[in-house]
Amino acid sequence: MKNGSLANNSEMKLPPNTGTHVDSPGHVYDHYFDAGFDVDTLDLEVLMVLTIIAIVRPGLLVDVPRNSNITAEVMKSLNIPKGVRRVLFRTLNTDRKLMFKNQFDTSYVGFTKDGAQWLVENTDIKMVGIDYLSVAAWTDLIPSHLVFLKSRAQYGLRSQKQNKSV
Repeated sequence: MKNGSLANNSEMKLPPNTGTHVDSPGHVYDHYFDAGFDVDTLDLEVLMVLTIIAIVRPGLLVDVPRNSNITAEVMKSLNIPKGVRRVLFRTLNTDRKLMFKNQFDTSYVGFTKDGAQWLVENTDIKMVGIDYLSVAAWTDLIPSHLVFLKSRAQYGLRSQKQNKSV
């Protein structure tokens, strides 16, 4: 960000089947980046979700209404119970099979700033999973990231290919 970029990014080389990822707080906050709050500082207990969500760790798969980004109004309507710490949000992105397309699609469904703020202020959720390349809606990309990463307590996990049987 010191060079004028919107976010701090690093580069690493991984096998082609690596795609699901989380953002560290330093991704959009320079002071966290400078303090070394990288992905290796995240709470692994919260992140243990993909293979054991239904077996050991409490988690929830939520179908989001298909006509909207994830706004505060949508979050209220989902009635996610207190105590749930991990939620995978299945959206119109799955129906449109966006994760299987070669081109990036800016019309994907994600969190708006007010939806992210509502989640942070009104739930116990620490891990947010979504079915596309960003947890934040394209139209609210940086503001939503800032809300999620400000407290260093919420993690956005993305790029899950969620089919109807999940």
